Amino acid sequence: MKIVLFGATGMVGQGVLRECLLDPDVERVLAIGRSATGQQHAKLREIVRADPGDLSGLEGELATCNACFFCLGVSSVGLAESEYRRVTCDLTLAVARVLVACNPGMTFVYVSGAGTDSTERGRSMWARVKGETENALLRLPFASAYMFRPGFIQPLHGITSRTKLYRALIPILSLLFPVLNAILPNQVTTTERVGRAMLAVAKRRAPRSVLEARDINELAQGKAGVGRR
Repeated sequence: MKIVLFGATGMVGQGVLRECLLDPDVERVLAIGRSATGQQHAKLREIVRADPGDLSGLEGELATCNACFFCLGVSSVGLAESEYRRVTCDLTLAVARVLVACNPGMTFVYVSGAGTDSTERGRSMWARVKGETENALLRLPFASAYMFRPGFIQPLHGITSRTKLYRALIPILSLLFPVLNAILPNQVTTTERVGRAMLAVAKRRAPRSVLEARDINELAQGKAGVGRR
């Protein structure tokens, strides 16, 4: 299996990259982003571009990829809606449209967020924009597309967040994670689980397109009947 990964230097992307490189079914990872991961691995090929939406010259390579894991994103804190939309919605869809033209048989996995507004009409700006992005992705003619909506994500294996506030809170939240995992198991996950769940849907698919933290955790554990309520 060949994977194209966007956002490999972010917290979620770091975890996804780790799981991809560890998985024996993954032959190659093409990581595309604004900065290099700093990793060296026989499976990893990196493309660093100021505009990760510029995929010119990569069409042939992208056509051979079985799945795209799109982990690129920014916090909405301090951003006007137009700027947040440009990075969150416009960039994501620009990439997705190129990929589906290269290979409509690809599986596309998008990291969204818990509380995303599928109606696109709610009061929360970030939730509306995420909802608009999800809806547009699901309309594209990919063989399969999945919207991951994790809640709190605990970074594992030395992975860190690039968001200052989240990075500052992680030491405290990590201490509370066992408690949160016990009392709110459907709202918390880890970077490891997210990566494994992405690989699971790329290999075996899932019964529905929008996956919450509970679904992500079940997929990561290889449970049959994922997503039952």
